[in-house]
Amino acid sequence: MENEQKKNLPQTAPLDPDKMFAELEEKIRRNCHNVDLDRVRAAYEMARSAHAGQLRKDGCSPYVTHCVAAADITVDMGLDEDSIVAALLHDVIEDTALTHADIARSFGTAVADIVEGVTKLTRVQYTSVEDEQMENIRKMLMAMAKDIRVILIKIADRLHNMRTMAYQSTEKQRSKSLETMEIYAPIAHRLGIQRVKWELEDLSLQYLDPAGYREITASLESRMPQLEAFMSAVEGKIQARLDEEGIHATIYSRIKHVYSIYRKMYAQKLDISGIFDLCAFRVIVDTIPDCYNVLGIIHDMFKPVPGRFKDYISTPKPNMYQSVHTTVIGSEGIPFEVQIRTWEMHHTAEYGIAAHWKYKMGESSAVLRAGDEDRFAWVRRLLESQQESDAQDFFHNLKIDMFADEVFVFSPKGDVINLPAGATPIDFAYMIHSDVGNHMVSASVNGRIVTFDYVLQNGDIVEIRTSKSAPGPSRDWLNIAKSGSARTKIKQWYKRERREENVIRGREMLDDELKRNALSLDDVLDEAVMTPILRRLSYSNVEDLYAAIGYGGMTAVRAANRLKDEYARVQKPDKKTTVDKLTEAAERREQAAAKQTGKPIHGVLVAGLDNCLVKFSRCCTPVPGDDIVGFITRGQGVSIHRRDCENYRSSIASPENDGRWISVSWSDHITDSYVTTLTIIAKDRSGLVMDIATVLNSLNAKVRTLSARDNAGTAFTTITLEIKNLAELKYVMSRLSAVPGVSEVMRNGK
Repeated sequence: MENEQKKNLPQTAPLDPDKMFAELEEKIRRNCHNVDLDRVRAAYEMARSAHAGQLRKDGCSPYVTHCVAAADITVDMGLDEDSIVAALLHDVIEDTALTHADIARSFGTAVADIVEGVTKLTRVQYTSVEDEQMENIRKMLMAMAKDIRVILIKIADRLHNMRTMAYQSTEKQRSKSLETMEIYAPIAHRLGIQRVKWELEDLSLQYLDPAGYREITASLESRMPQLEAFMSAVEGKIQARLDEEGIHATIYSRIKHVYSIYRKMYAQKLDISGIFDLCAFRVIVDTIPDCYNVLGIIHDMFKPVPGRFKDYISTPKPNMYQSVHTTVIGSEGIPFEVQIRTWEMHHTAEYGIAAHWKYKMGESSAVLRAGDEDRFAWVRRLLESQQESDAQDFFHNLKIDMFADEVFVFSPKGDVINLPAGATPIDFAYMIHSDVGNHMVSASVNGRIVTFDYVLQNGDIVEIRTSKSAPGPSRDWLNIAKSGSARTKIKQWYKRERREENVIRGREMLDDELKRNALSLDDVLDEAVMTPILRRLSYSNVEDLYAAIGYGGMTAVRAANRLKDEYARVQKPDKKTTVDKLTEAAERREQAAAKQTGKPIHGVLVAGLDNCLVKFSRCCTPVPGDDIVGFITRGQGVSIHRRDCENYRSSIASPENDGRWISVSWSDHITDSYVTTLTIIAKDRSGLVMDIATVLNSLNAKVRTLSARDNAGTAFTTITLEIKNLAELKYVMSRLSAVPGVSEVMRNGK
């Protein structure tokens, strides 16, 4: 598959690393001050020598071209000399014989530490994909807390890899794009590097939904002449009016990036023709008073759209972004957005954290400007939340804390508190302090008492009343709280204050989940099963595991799946469950019926026929473990159906099919994968397909097709994937059933 894909790629000449580095040097001369070009060249020579003989995935370009490209991106970000040097060397510890000491000797400890930090982000391997991703994110957060340049270089590395993703296999394209969309784009967003975030999103969408991406880009290309004429006319009108008012301003216009349009289409259930505000304008002025003067002029020239004004100058976003946004309607009846900011705000919006960090020469860590530390408290909060969460819960918190829209509310003293959109008084209380949340008894918004599940709105004034005799948080608060930090603090309280209750509750939850898997606690409490699982999950004894499930630090589903897999690996013949014994008896009966058969075809034994053509029906797509039956077709061999297939049940009694349904069974030794189809029924919501794709990716599922449609608020997602057997299929279905909003996961043919 991968070789076939590469055959279809355009053949390009190998990239010349020396030419690329010469262009990098020229860019540094133009844009960077106080950079020692001799030191940068020495780093390039070391990287070129260390990576000698290594090629990129295109099969012809020297690997060092990737290092030069990553360094080029760090220059675009406005990073310092050590960052450029580290970017050139970022892969040498991982892929060559060079060590930390070698780099430190030539370029100093600061550069060596950065390179080692980048290397550590991808070096460790884990048995669970989710655990691996959570550990990698944890390391990223720790790296950010220590030296932000580590993650900035990692983002540059990922951006260039996404730009050259065409040479990877289809499976790698999808998995890397999904990881980029879930992890790297949100981190770039949180660091304020909007230009990089947009490009990462667009490149990822190109592989996650190529049809949707092509639809949007093709539509934009066809409409580009009209859009460019519209933008030029509006620019001219605004510029003329500002010149007339004596305001010095620079005006830019742009088409919104592809993923932004894609998200709007999905959220509002529109096709591209229904999206009107495709254009955005940016007015850059010299002072903050000029921002508000321009806003008044824009509203005088064009009709403002009610509810579409946002002032991020007085209340900046957590990633330091500042601008005034307004949406207006032009004389043509076309809405468009105008962003108004100063040049300093513009620099921050483009380069994010790189515009706010400055580096002390000769020191190994980056230092923040005075007062900026609080801007990155979210890093500390995420590090705290991962300590009390399993992988699935951590990813849920990550998406909210890093990528959700924000709501700005006020304390009674007038302090601005930033929370994720949809936050409640519970989130507000725990953002103030853990003790405030733990002792909360009531909440008021704008002077009126509200319930704890009240959704806070921009500008609300929130007051929390506490009592020392308060019983503490309710477990229901875990379902009401929106922010990961609030959920983490609630779990910490239950972990500390309710251990005995947690142990009892967790034991019951685990027992219930095991029963759904045809097991019991007695089956898995065997030392051979439980001990390795406790060690893998870092619990000292089984009561700690029960307690973690009870307070929410570990899900019962995850624990039961781990125990079920370990039990299957070590179980003895006399420890089989009733379900296992019944299954084996059925298999023996089928094998006895097929004794006269020759060798299996596609893993299926056909009674009475040897070397016949076998095909699997599309109506019910059976997999090993299903109870199956064969149908003798006219000229196309034997078609394999499940016995619960609608077609089988409806035709078994038909006289014309008499004698055509025959006994078949699965072979003992099956190594093939089998294609099957699932339909997921869920409440339609934004991000549903992405959440489904996340689960499939975490399971390393080989997905052939994925399509979605909606009908009156209900979403139907159809997936065709390759499966080894029925047990694997049931596990996939159970994981998909846990996606929020999913009401049913069913196989086709029932």
